[in-house]
Amino acid sequence: MNQHHRLDARSPLVLEIHELARRAGTMKEIHRVAEAPADLGIDMIAVPQGSDIVLDLRLESVVEGVLVTGTAEVTLEGECARCLTKFSDEETYDLQELYFYPEREAEEDASRIEDELIDLDPALRDAVVLELPFTPLCRDDCLGLCIECGALLNDDPDHSHGEAIDSRWEKLVALDVRGTEEKDN
Repeated sequence: MNQHHRLDARSPLVLEIHELARRAGTMKEIHRVAEAPADLGIDMIAVPQGSDIVLDLRLESVVEGVLVTGTAEVTLEGECARCLTKFSDEETYDLQELYFYPEREAEEDASRIEDELIDLDPALRDAVVLELPFTPLCRDDCLGLCIECGALLNDDPDHSHGEAIDSRWEKLVALDVRGTEEKDN
């Protein structure tokens, strides 16, 4: 991406590529744990800010710039869309991004090398956020909530409210119950 601010080399998602610069065919592997940035997710599910992101990356120098491939392992925390229960899960996402040298011609929104540094934040956001489910579930077979009383159906799958009575007949049923009580006395 075109960036108009200077990259901070101390940021855990900014990588230094000095030994790769302009030597096509050279490679560097990086294994590091970085802190998750803010807002890495959507309303219902996200990577908690400050949680660990385990990065296993391969940086390869190519003619156009540096190709980054690898994985990011994250912890997701969310709220189930069916039962509203909080849950967490471990997920691994594939990363692949080509960072162009500043003088190379590329699309306006292409990732760029800046002062021999690359910023993984945009690529990480693309890899994680675009793969998050719009309706996260605590488990695939989540039963959700009872539409009548709100009971958690995962805890009581046989939950019921008895036989449903047509609202037009409710008063007659009430009369019948009173008549049965009078006969018993």
